[in-house]
Amino acid sequence: MTDTPEKPARLRQNPHALRETREKNLEVAIGRQVRELRKRQRMTGTDLAQAAGLSVGMLSKIENGVISPSLATLQTLANALRVPLVQLFSGYEEVRGCVHTKAGKGVEVDREGTRAGHQYNLLGHIGSNNSGVVVEPYLISLTSDSDRFPTFQHEGIEMLYMIEGLLDYRHGDQLYRLEPGDTLLFDSDAPHGPEGLVAFPIRYLSIITYPQQK
Repeated sequence: MTDTPEKPARLRQNPHALRETREKNLEVAIGRQVRELRKRQRMTGTDLAQAAGLSVGMLSKIENGVISPSLATLQTLANALRVPLVQLFSGYEEVRGCVHTKAGKGVEVDREGTRAGHQYNLLGHIGSNNSGVVVEPYLISLTSDSDRFPTFQHEGIEMLYMIEGLLDYRHGDQLYRLEPGDTLLFDSDAPHGPEGLVAFPIRYLSIITYPQQK
């Protein structure tokens, strides 16, 4: 009843790769990008200023991050440099979310599908983000009083990591025996759920991912 995952031919991302250093000040980031694009196109400051209808002094202030240019000015510069407007912001480091939840401090929640004796502790939450993906990590604890209940289903991908106890977990028409250290990764649109509570106490991580609502 156990499957050995196939080794992917090639992972599309290097988890250890670092992106180029980004600037945390928006004006400085825009200025650096304008200067770099100008030099890449072998334009002088005078050339770009004339093409954008700006004074050389104003362009110099923009490139040095001294002033915050208006959106109209940025659009004019982008047109003169023949690049999309968004490219002028490409060097800016946006704030990225991070949540640190101390041991035992996960928020206990009543998640849809939760039954008596099934304790769900949400370990963190990041709202709107640029990835387009929502991740919900739960620590689930089952006791001998836990209800047996029909499987349920929802959108997204789910991963289980068994911490303690023994559990028979159903996914579709397959039943998987989960022991400490086991993982189960599956399409959560198929019917799934804990079916056989074999040895208590039972604790496992459930990490659910699904598309962010637009």
